[in-house]
Amino acid sequence: MSNNRKDDHINYALAYESPYNSFDDVELINRSLPDYDLDDIDISTTFLGHHYDAPFYINAMTGGSEKAKRINEKLARVAEKTGLLMVTGSYSAALKNPGDDSYPNHETFPNLQIATNIGIDKNLKLASRAVDEMNPLFLQVHVNLMQELLMPEGERQFRAWKKNLSDYVDHIQVPLMLKEVGFGMDSKTIQVAYELGISAIDISGRGGTSFAYIENQRGFHRDYLNQWGQTTVQCLLNARDYRDKLDILASGGVRHPLDMIKSFVLGAKAAGLSRTFLSLVENYPEEEVIEQVNLWKHDLKLIMCALNCKTITELQKVDFILHGKLQNTYIHQ
Repeated sequence: MSNNRKDDHINYALAYESPYNSFDDVELINRSLPDYDLDDIDISTTFLGHHYDAPFYINAMTGGSEKAKRINEKLARVAEKTGLLMVTGSYSAALKNPGDDSYPNHETFPNLQIATNIGIDKNLKLASRAVDEMNPLFLQVHVNLMQELLMPEGERQFRAWKKNLSDYVDHIQVPLMLKEVGFGMDSKTIQVAYELGISAIDISGRGGTSFAYIENQRGFHRDYLNQWGQTTVQCLLNARDYRDKLDILASGGVRHPLDMIKSFVLGAKAAGLSRTFLSLVENYPEEEVIEQVNLWKHDLKLIMCALNCKTITELQKVDFILHGKLQNTYIHQ
């Protein structure tokens, strides 16, 4: 274990391989006679009032260390050169240490589309500081209950979380997104968030980085909780009644364009990738990562053409089959 908790998270996230990815149990139905040319396909999307040329983004990952700074700078260069949105890692380290420079900003990356992330345990004053310092397109607020419970140094007081979220809605001047961290957001939580005034959620289901596994590696080995939570596809299926009420974003085990497309079929406006991007920037030169991102954009169009869909929204009409574990998906009524 290193001396820095954030570096531990990076190292364990790279080492972890989920034993199950729910996207593999979703089969999309091919269409043989499309109505469109490949050049007709539009992969742009809109959520939280902003238009994006691509329907995937670099999701919140890290900050607060020299290693995190190096990773974030590379991610930011890739995002800036490919036009992707980048959500910074939790801004908590900078709130504790005002001199922290491990987060990309508009001064260093003037053309970067930036959003930032804080934990829901932060009070309104701290959340407002993060917005003032980062000037983000939106504020992503993460909920990580099981992670906090498993961390030896984690939070033990949770009653203020809903009050904090309500305060953000009333006073924060940028759009808000509520995000899980890989345990999956259930429909009852989505309903509470909607009633509080949240207009976007990132369901972040099980299947990608497991913070239960990570914290179990750092502290007590409660390995029986490594698979806690619901999968990304299960969460998307159970969030279907909220598609017209708020913007749904998908993350948690998104590996490539086919997973992205499946999430759009199930109602997501965009897909966030964390570990996939972390692995790319750690293992490949920046130029190759940029090339991969541009290939993904092309492949999204290719798959959409094969499904006879011109836009991301049209994908919600695509027929699909659920296999394996998803045949027993719990549907909340």
